[in-house]
Amino acid sequence: MNTIASALLTLILGLIGCNDGKSDGGAPAKQPAPAPAPAATVATEQWHRYWSQGKAELSRYELTQARYGQLHKGDAVLVFVTEDFLTEPQVKLESAPGGRPSTSVLKLNFTKKFLTGIYPYSLMTSVFTPVEVFAQPRTLKVSTTVQEWCGHVFMQLNLKGKSYNVEERSYFEREGDRNFALDTAMLEDELWTRIRIAPQTLPLGAVKLIPGTLASRLRHKPLAVADAKAELHPVSDSTGDNLRRYTITYGAGERVLAIDFRSEFPHQIVGWTERYDDFGKPLTTTARLTHTLMTDYWSRHNNADSTLRKELGLGE
Repeated sequence: MNTIASALLTLILGLIGCNDGKSDGGAPAKQPAPAPAPAATVATEQWHRYWSQGKAELSRYELTQARYGQLHKGDAVLVFVTEDFLTEPQVKLESAPGGRPSTSVLKLNFTKKFLTGIYPYSLMTSVFTPVEVFAQPRTLKVSTTVQEWCGHVFMQLNLKGKSYNVEERSYFEREGDRNFALDTAMLEDELWTRIRIAPQTLPLGAVKLIPGTLASRLRHKPLAVADAKAELHPVSDSTGDNLRRYTITYGAGERVLAIDFRSEFPHQIVGWTERYDDFGKPLTTTARLTHTLMTDYWSRHNNADSTLRKELGLGE
């Protein structure tokens, strides 16, 4: 090796040995790109241990319902259960998927029963929200029925692309039979399932919401995207339990819905209030949790199983 080559080799080795992680010009040397953060998920062991035990959570509430300018006593029941759901026809998966896309949903069946004078009301809303709300942020389907002695009303919302397809059937002349589409704002009806899945995803501040289907039917208000204000505050109940109160205020306070739920998992809903002008009177519907039962109710259909209704606070 000649003298010049030896000198060059010595210079190169010296530069390599003194490298302190800086590139040319003193800038930090380029580092490998960090691995992408894992996708947010609710698929925790605790979550699945509670919701994947082959049972549903049934909760009964003492209901005082505003109707016809008066308050009426009754019962409300929230039934939460997970199930596999076909995402295209948007129905429960009951056979082999066969390549058809499906997902796990938390289903809510929300019922109310109360009397107005001589005749009864029976109301039910079903909500189907994907368990992995971070990957599938939109509720797939909502269906609602209102039945009373004058007649009945049916409404269904199905997520299709960037809109909700709405089907409405009613015995009222000015409502009639309608099909229309709404932009994919968050549904008020899905707030109940979001509380149980991932309350940290509840929207706050100024929000766009599609009001609850039951509230829309009882008030005979056309379903449309509405401006609202959403707030979440800590509260305590009479027993000192730590709760959170999620409040939705529409417009300038025309209607206010407040849902109280436990801060700790599984975030059980302990009650709610709903205030609006009902037949010319400002009234507040209230519901207070009285009983909870975990059971596979779909297999409890024999006469002997009727004793479970008493355990749930639904009479003898």
